[in-house]
Amino acid sequence: MFKKIKIYIIVTALVCCALTKSNAQQTIGNNEKLSLNKLQDTLIQLSEEVAAATNNINRLEKNTQFVKKLISALKINDSFHYNFDSLKRVSILKSTDQSFRIITWHLPNDDGTYRYYGTIQMSTPDGSLKMFPLTDQTQNLSNVTAITNNKNWFGARYYEIIPIINQGKTAYWILLGWKGNDQKTSKKVIEVLSFENGEVIFGKNIFENVKGKPLLNRVIFEYNKQSSMTLLFDKKTNQIIFDHLAPFKPEMIGNYEFYAGDLSFDGYKIKLGKLSLLENLDLKNDPTSNDDFYGKPVKAANVTIKNN
Repeated sequence: MFKKIKIYIIVTALVCCALTKSNAQQTIGNNEKLSLNKLQDTLIQLSEEVAAATNNINRLEKNTQFVKKLISALKINDSFHYNFDSLKRVSILKSTDQSFRIITWHLPNDDGTYRYYGTIQMSTPDGSLKMFPLTDQTQNLSNVTAITNNKNWFGARYYEIIPIINQGKTAYWILLGWKGNDQKTSKKVIEVLSFENGEVIFGKNIFENVKGKPLLNRVIFEYNKQSSMTLLFDKKTNQIIFDHLAPFKPEMIGNYEFYAGDLSFDGYKIKLGKLSLLENLDLKNDPTSNDDFYGKPVKAANVTIKNN
């Protein structure tokens, strides 16, 4: 009996020691936190000045200052565990395994187009900075569905991250992102992020749109700028759900300025590390007391469209 109690005490002590060590690694020192708080205030001010800028020159100047301050903040030890919660104009998504976070934002250009900025910050054992800056090369990519890296990034502002588990471990991450395009159309993207041999990889041939056809590396949607598009992950069904985009009229096929949702929904079912296209999903919301106040929408004629 004594031996059992002694073993239990030793095991408990080891567990507590491990938890204490783990919590210590998650803690930012007081001096570091004070510095990060001050830098966050400066970053908030600069981000507002970027948004208020009235031309490309001023916008780029302020954004350059923002980037320099952000790097200064990330260089502070254990900055990975500082959330920058008040920095509302920047998207910060952390992986579920706490191994990295991806930071993205965008700048509008005077001609109605956009440029995207970002970085991937890795978690390190000693709290030092390890990151992969993201360089938007959208305009220079001859094939926007090609597999790329952080130096040839198909820029976007990501708003959701989804871990894809295969054989009991995270194989890669799905990123859902907004990609404003130009004065006529907007885009959204389903991106794939993985790490191979210590390098960042964007894109992976996992999207099955038609059985027997080659798999796609990423999916891009383009639609009328004045319209909105649903693109989200449904945890209950393990599906990525999105509006079925169709032209206003059949003769407008291929002219994405005239595309919008047609009140039907498609999706990608995540299974065994692949994503298979499902069309005309029957979406059912949980019933509420307000249901009687809404009429049933009439579904438009389904038109097959080609996404970029």
